[in-house]
Amino acid sequence: MNPYGPLERRVAALNEAGLARRLRALDMTSATTGMLEGRSVTVFCSNDYLGLATHPEVQSAYRGAGAGAARLISGNRPAHEALEAALSERFGRPATLMSSGYHANLALYTTVLEPGDVVASDALNHASIIDGLRLSRAERVVVPHDDPGAIPSHARMAVVEGVYSMDGDSPDLAAIQAPGRWLAVDEAHAFGVVGPDGCGAAAAQGVRPDFIVGTLGKAIGVYGAFVIGPPVLRELLLSEGRSFIFTTGLPEPVAAAALVALGLADDARREKLAVNVQRLRSGLAQLGLGSAEGSHIVPVVLGSRTMTLAEALLDRGYWVAGIRPPTVPHGTERLRITVSAAHTPAQIDGLLDALDQEAARG
Repeated sequence: MNPYGPLERRVAALNEAGLARRLRALDMTSATTGMLEGRSVTVFCSNDYLGLATHPEVQSAYRGAGAGAARLISGNRPAHEALEAALSERFGRPATLMSSGYHANLALYTTVLEPGDVVASDALNHASIIDGLRLSRAERVVVPHDDPGAIPSHARMAVVEGVYSMDGDSPDLAAIQAPGRWLAVDEAHAFGVVGPDGCGAAAAQGVRPDFIVGTLGKAIGVYGAFVIGPPVLRELLLSEGRSFIFTTGLPEPVAAAALVALGLADDARREKLAVNVQRLRSGLAQLGLGSAEGSHIVPVVLGSRTMTLAEALLDRGYWVAGIRPPTVPHGTERLRITVSAAHTPAQIDGLLDALDQEAARG
């Protein structure tokens, strides 16, 4: 009897449905190019929105060692405290570093929510939000995407994303915020890119959420995450945030590099990104493949053709992520194109030409 038969049957079912996934090793040679399995590619599926991951000043800042322990034991380093201080100054409220965005969402929701609380969660929220809410033991009410009127009046909290990772849109946060109800915004894809000082979609809309989650592995180009909130939140996280308490602290080199990258994430790079986004979106609109307006996350919904077209683009030297279920619903499979400030006009135009030719083949 094969003890792993049930697992093998699940893998076989994934293969049969065309949903099995695999890793592909990418060796980056610049901010937007790399070698993928022996092929030279231009990368249009990275979240390195400002092109900081390969910046010389960021790379030279990687110095120090692993923390060796949770920060509450012996793993707290000056680099952690300096990065938290910089983030706290930028947001005007205390920041607490986390090891990843997943850790941040788990810590936030399992700490501030209690059994009996009702939480309204947008239908398109990220898996880390969903899992954090599940583990919180609060009652989760899934509401239609960006529909403030569907939020129950007795909800203790409403949870949304600043920029949604698959659609690239932003909700109307002022319409969601309400007296007596907490607002939590995951700014993972907005931090560094959107709003004054890159503080996110909430700052861009003039809204002050009760709680913010941000990441350092996307626009900042390094790794890690943070939670922003009132001073009492930090006190609670240090004592009750399980994914903070029981996780080794970020390695010193990571925190040091993130601090440098934070200083480099300036308006000039955000403006360059905006120019590139407009170039790509205008080109897609002319091809009938998307909207001329929107964020740096550009979905091209193609349904069942998606993965075939993604492979065809890869053959032409353009790596664009093909997104399929369960990440998005059946029938909404899409190319998810992400734009960087480091992309050149020639790279964007080359992708548009390749899309035009391959989409025409059907």
